[in-house]
Amino acid sequence: MNTAELLVKCLENEGVKYVFGLPGEENLNILEALKNSPIQFITTRHEQGAAFMADVYGRLTGKAGVCLSTLGPGATNLMTGVADANLDGAPLV
Repeated sequence: MNTAELLVKCLENEGVKYVFGLPGEENLNILEALKNSPIQFITTRHEQGAAFMADVYGRLTGKAGVCLSTLGPGATNLMTGVADANLDGAPLV
C-alpha cells in the first residue's frame, strides 16, 4: 500500500463519497487509488469551483467535502473556496 492508497482508505473510513477537483501530474497517484475505490472523483473546470462544490456539499450533508488540485497556482486557486468554508464552519478537506 502506498501513501495515496492509504489516503483514499482514510477518506473511505470517514464516509467520503465525492472528491471534487482537477487531475494533474502531481495528484496522479491519488487519482489511480480512487479508481479502485467507491469514492467518485468529479472533475471541475477550475480549482475554485472544486473548492466551492466541496464547501456546499459539506454544508448540505454535514459530511466532509473534499477538494483536490495540483501544486502551485492550482493550490492557490482553491484558497477562496477554502477560506469561505473556514469562515462558515463547513466541513472541508
